[in-house]
Amino acid sequence: MRADRLVALLLLLQQRQRVTAAEAAEELEVSERTARRDLEALSMAGLPVYSERGRSGGWRLLGGARTDLSGLTAQEARALFLVAGPASAATPELKAALRKLVRALPEPFRASAEGAAGSVVIDAGRWGETRTVRRPEFLEALQVATADGRELRLGYADRQGKPSVRTVSPLGLVLKGTTWYLLAGTEDGLRTFRVGRVSSLEQTGKPAERPEGFDLARAWDDVVHRVDQLRSPAEVSVLAEPDVVDALRWIFERRAVIEEVQPDGRALLRIGGHRTDMIVAQLAGFGRYVEVVGPAEAREQLARLGKELVATYAEPRDGALTP
Repeated sequence: MRADRLVALLLLLQQRQRVTAAEAAEELEVSERTARRDLEALSMAGLPVYSERGRSGGWRLLGGARTDLSGLTAQEARALFLVAGPASAATPELKAALRKLVRALPEPFRASAEGAAGSVVIDAGRWGETRTVRRPEFLEALQVATADGRELRLGYADRQGKPSVRTVSPLGLVLKGTTWYLLAGTEDGLRTFRVGRVSSLEQTGKPAERPEGFDLARAWDDVVHRVDQLRSPAEVSVLAEPDVVDALRWIFERRAVIEEVQPDGRALLRIGGHRTDMIVAQLAGFGRYVEVVGPAEAREQLARLGKELVATYAEPRDGALTP
């Protein structure tokens, strides 16, 4: 007998005041016998649930009492359905649970929650792109093991496809863009695994070891910072006019760091990237609004690129259309 089913029963009794075993069975998607047994278990456990016999009988909360077992305020209920209701990655189980929960909410909350559930669409792709968030095969099992705090033995393939078996303590799951990652403790410390590369999963029967004070958001931020550094071995320093600083930060995002603002108003930025020539190519489009100050290699590449552009476009092309 599952605790979540018993809570669902109590919420159902709260919302409807009276239910039959058949109605409870339909709502909980179990047999009528199971529903009746669960209702009897609630009564025997000392909760104010009792049965009424007869043609219009059923099960009630004692005296028509109402207990807001969800503990949700109107704002909390709306926030829950805004986040989880429309999510394209939501499991069928989550969607079914939300449908049941919305029926059990107090009447004043229900309309707002139902409206929130259909008010948001999540599109993971940028303009001109089609991206979908695919659910890896073992995502749900990892979610359960993480929530239950169970140690796991993972079959895993690295980026070259080499298989291995890892014993891990799952600490949290993160969706980055369209990719799911598992943060887990190992004998070598905290490690990050792409969930899509997990090939098998088995519980060891031991509890997971969770570091005291572990904070998933802070740990993931540290991971992102380290990955950004590894992916940005090249750096270019630039002086940018105030009008283009926001554009530079939009293009380079976390890889653009403002060092200081000069007396003339220009900002000194440090921009990281995989290769110097790739950074320079992106900066060239800003023309005189961005001055590359270092390294010398970047200035030389930009000067060479400028000469190539002049050579290509200084003279009208033969046969070119003119207004």
